[in-house]
Amino acid sequence: MTIFDKIRGEFIDIVEWLDDSRDTLVWRFPRHDNEIKMGARLIVRESQVAVFVNEGQIADAFGPGTYTLETENLPILSTLKGWKYGFESPFKAEVYFVSSRQFADFKWGTQNPVMVRDPEFGPVRLRAFGAYAARVTDARALLRELAGTDPQFRTEEVEGYLRQMVVGRLAHALGTAGVPVLDLAANQHEMGRRLAEALTADLAAVGIAIPNFTIENISLPPEVEQAVDKRSQMGVVGDLGEYARFQAAEALENAGGAAEGMGLGMGIAAGQQMAAALSQDQSGPPPLPQPERWYLGVDGERRGPFDEAELPAAGLTQDALVWKSGMPQWAPARDVPELQALLRDTPPPFPPA
Repeated sequence: MTIFDKIRGEFIDIVEWLDDSRDTLVWRFPRHDNEIKMGARLIVRESQVAVFVNEGQIADAFGPGTYTLETENLPILSTLKGWKYGFESPFKAEVYFVSSRQFADFKWGTQNPVMVRDPEFGPVRLRAFGAYAARVTDARALLRELAGTDPQFRTEEVEGYLRQMVVGRLAHALGTAGVPVLDLAANQHEMGRRLAEALTADLAAVGIAIPNFTIENISLPPEVEQAVDKRSQMGVVGDLGEYARFQAAEALENAGGAAEGMGLGMGIAAGQQMAAALSQDQSGPPPLPQPERWYLGVDGERRGPFDEAELPAAGLTQDALVWKSGMPQWAPARDVPELQALLRDTPPPFPPA
C-alpha cells in the first residue's frame, strides 16, 4: 500500500463491498494497518454478511443494512477492546464480507463408474453427471473452517471439496435406491431433492447449504445400452411370426416383371422359412437327450461306436477295454460302474483250448 493509500484511508469512513467478480465467497476489506475509525459507516448489501475479526477471534457479524460503527452496536468487539466509557478513537479489526447469494454454476460428475446391483440386469456400472447450487448459510463457520484469513476466497477453492462430497453421496444414493436401472430417469428429480437435503446436512459444519441439486443424466455401459435397444426393437416388432409373414407379403406386393421372378421366389421362400422358424412354439419340450456312444477294444481291435444296449452283443466282457467321451483313457469294463449291470448278464470270455 502506497503513502497515498494510507492518507486516503484516513478520510474514508465507509466500509462496504461492491462485488464485480461473480465468484468470490469471502472478501477482506482493505485498510491500512486494519484501522477503522469509530463512527464510520458500514454498508452491508443484500446477499452479504459483514464479520469483524479482532486479533484472530470472530467478534460481531452484521446482516444487510447501514450501520454507524460505535461502541453501542459493537457489543462483542467493545467487550474485547475494553471500551467501558465510549472510547472514540480508531480501532483495529479485520472486516470480512461474506457473500450469501446462491452460486449456481457448480458441475459434478462421476470420474469412475458406480457399481450397482440391478434386479433385471444384475451388476451394472453407472455414470452420472449434473449441476448443483451452493450458498453460505453461516458466515462465521465458513471463516473458521474453510476461508481462514484468505483476503479473497473464491468458489474454485472450495469446488473440489464440494465435488468429493457430492460424488460420495451419489454413489451411496445409487447403490441403495432400490430403483431398477430403466426407472432411474423417472426418479432423477426425487433423487436430486434427497441428495440436496443430505448434502446440506453434511456441510452444515462448514456453513454451506445445497439448495438445488440436479441429475442431468445417468448412463449405462455401451453393451447394456445395446441390449436395451434390442429389447426395445423386439417390443416394437411384437409377434415375430406375423412380422415375417408381413415382410413376405410386402415383397410379393412390391415385386413385378419377369426379371424379378427369381428374386421374388427367393424372397418368398426366405420369408416362409423365417416365419416357420419364428412361429414355432417356444413353450414346447426341449430336444430329447442323445444316448452316450461307447467304443470297445477287443483282441487289439477297436469297435464302435455303440449304444449302451448294443455293447453285450458287440463283445462286452469283464476284460474288454471300453471308452466314451469324457473318459481320460481306455479302461477295463469291470472298472466302469456304469456297465456293471450289463456285465452281470454277460458271460466271461471263453477260455482258450
